[in-house]
Amino acid sequence: MRVFLTGATGYVGSAVLDAFVRAGHRVTALVRHSSASSDAPLRPGVEPVVGDLSNPASYVVAAASCDTLVHAAFESSPRAASVDRVAVEALMDVAARVTAAGRRVTVVYTSSASVLGNTRGRVADEAAAPQPPAGLSWRPAHEMAVLEGARRGGFRAIVVRPGIVYGGAQGAVGELVQASANGLIRVIGDGSNRWPSIYDRDLAELYVRLAAHPDAEGVFHATDHADERVDDIVDAIARHARTRPDVRHVPQTEARQKLGPYADAVALDQVVRSARARALGWSPSLHSITGNVARLLEEFRSAQAAA
Repeated sequence: MRVFLTGATGYVGSAVLDAFVRAGHRVTALVRHSSASSDAPLRPGVEPVVGDLSNPASYVVAAASCDTLVHAAFESSPRAASVDRVAVEALMDVAARVTAAGRRVTVVYTSSASVLGNTRGRVADEAAAPQPPAGLSWRPAHEMAVLEGARRGGFRAIVVRPGIVYGGAQGAVGELVQASANGLIRVIGDGSNRWPSIYDRDLAELYVRLAAHPDAEGVFHATDHADERVDDIVDAIARHARTRPDVRHVPQTEARQKLGPYADAVALDQVVRSARARALGWSPSLHSITGNVARLLEEFRSAQAAA
């Protein structure tokens, strides 16, 4: 399989890249101009293409030669929604044109379980209606654009909604590990909210499985079903620290002033299930954060050392 991948040097995208390469697929990886010399994934099976998400002309030709187009990049600036929409429209156009020419293309769009909002005691599966926090209010429309575009253009469309991703040195859990090492962990809210989490390598394996499964279409959640409360995760990390860190609970309004929409996303209380992914035979290898802290700390140190 030939795979076009955005976000190949990012947290989720780098894990997805590794998974496709391990599975023997060829990956064309979009990298930014600023990272082309140092962060480009130069290795067998990977062809870097220098470009910018907001400039489709820099990557649509490369994308058109591939069978699966995976959008795993996330623009963290205030332009997030507009840049993402440009990329979505460009990849859909490529997929529709190539499919019309006789080779059906698959588009995989990376969303987030955060679009489901607070589940408030409900269990949210793939049929649940999105109720996103304000900072992600644009995301469901992009999901729907991909799904509707596939119906019109004949290509195959998949939307992946990962939970809180853990593993390595990045992401919300990586930030907690770093904060623990620094001696102070700040928790947004009272810490009783539950995170729908997923190990980065398990998430990446789901992308490979979905791309390879010809009947996989629509929305797929990716969570480990542990439903762990943030205070329990923080306590497990703190217990492994050389010196137990202080823990401060920060009001969400205060955190929002400093962190913007990210504060609302990590403060959500969610119970999310991945029924459709598991029906395809996918099953996470790790089933909780708290039960794997020693392993995650070792991964964190290794990732930092390699950076």
